[in-house]
Amino acid sequence: MFRIEAKTMPAFWEALVIVTFMIVIMSVSIIMFETPPHMPILCNIMLLILYGLCKKLRFDTLQQGMVQGAYAGLGAIFIFFFIGLLISSWIIGGTIPTMMYIGFSTITESFFFAIVFVITCIIGITIGSSLTTVATVGVAFIGMANAMDVSLAITAGAIVSGAFFGDKMSPLSDTTNLSSSIVGIDLFTHIKNMALTTIPAFIISLVAYAILSPKDANVSTASIDTFKETLLATNLVHWYTLLPLVVLIILSIKKVPALLTLAIGSMLGILLSYIVEPLVMKDILAILFDGYQPNTPNEEVNALLKRGGITSMFFTITLILLALSMGGLLFTLGIVQSIFNKMAASLNSVRSVITGTAITGIGINTLIGEQYLAILLTGEAFRAQYEKVGLDKKNLARAMEDAGTVVNPLVPWSVCGIFITTVLGVSTYEYFPFAFFCLLGPILTLFFGWTGKTLTKTS
Repeated sequence: MFRIEAKTMPAFWEALVIVTFMIVIMSVSIIMFETPPHMPILCNIMLLILYGLCKKLRFDTLQQGMVQGAYAGLGAIFIFFFIGLLISSWIIGGTIPTMMYIGFSTITESFFFAIVFVITCIIGITIGSSLTTVATVGVAFIGMANAMDVSLAITAGAIVSGAFFGDKMSPLSDTTNLSSSIVGIDLFTHIKNMALTTIPAFIISLVAYAILSPKDANVSTASIDTFKETLLATNLVHWYTLLPLVVLIILSIKKVPALLTLAIGSMLGILLSYIVEPLVMKDILAILFDGYQPNTPNEEVNALLKRGGITSMFFTITLILLALSMGGLLFTLGIVQSIFNKMAASLNSVRSVITGTAITGIGINTLIGEQYLAILLTGEAFRAQYEKVGLDKKNLARAMEDAGTVVNPLVPWSVCGIFITTVLGVSTYEYFPFAFFCLLGPILTLFFGWTGKTLTKTS
């Protein structure tokens, strides 16, 4: 997007006023009116178009800027289509239900918080959605915590940490795919590089939850047993259904492009579906488009399995197109260039660029409350700065996730914060100090940025 030529160059104060006004529109709309981010983005697009017309720019020029901005997201959009296919095919092929069953089978009476963290990590990676993990498995664990009379705040913190670990490290996650696509690196290269900060955060969090876990708890696993029995009754749980996961890992090690990897994984899931749950082609195609529609007697399991399909990606795809179109206008109008030209003098070292990335990601999450925009805007804004200081762009993708994806649930008025509070019944203020993994993300990114450890320089 930085290749978009600025057709005008406003003064720094003028650009700052426009950006501030846009942030106010986003914040008020999302926080006060609880509207999806699409609507305030559309309002901001109209605002920028009016500003451009006042600057005597032709509408065709502004429209071209929007098209150029949206073009930057086409790679991610194709990936998201195949993610929708993969999720639905892995459900009807038994891969995802089997992974869930394995996760539920690890629960024991000891180290409750640590086990909650690990299981939500597994489920999060399996389905690639933090909010779905929270709304299903998370609700079950909160019920168990209530029965055990243990801290709901710590339980919620462990659930949120595990869910966003999965959201960050899963190849099925839209934020992970978005980050790699915006920066322009391979999906699995991005995941491998993120492990350098994510694994230390995981280990520290696991140890902390193990220490905090009540050793004399007498947990009732009835709800988990119900989950397992219901999953078994679907006839989707079989050891051989893990084959697509094994193939996915092998292809990622071989560095096969993400699009081909997802396509191959989807085909394997479809083939397995003929073994575990024979379906006619008409039904398979319907599931691939609309997602799997389970019909078990357990509503929580239904919610867990009701996923996938191309239609499940429409919300994210439309948001990406609108946000990048807005970004294209910001660059066409020279607003971003004006602000960053003013900041460029201070962004001349590795430390300052990493710090600036973290502050920007956290700032957008805090002011706007939307993690997609935190990733999109931070990625586009800092791409040139990483090239300037000789850092490989995969460092930017990692910093965007460390300070963008995992920070959103820590903000009480954010999309994720509001959702989690509503579903779990535990306020953001209560679970905030116990969401160790989310708190460690930006801290470790700054630590490695200032020490220079794990950073990759351009060749």
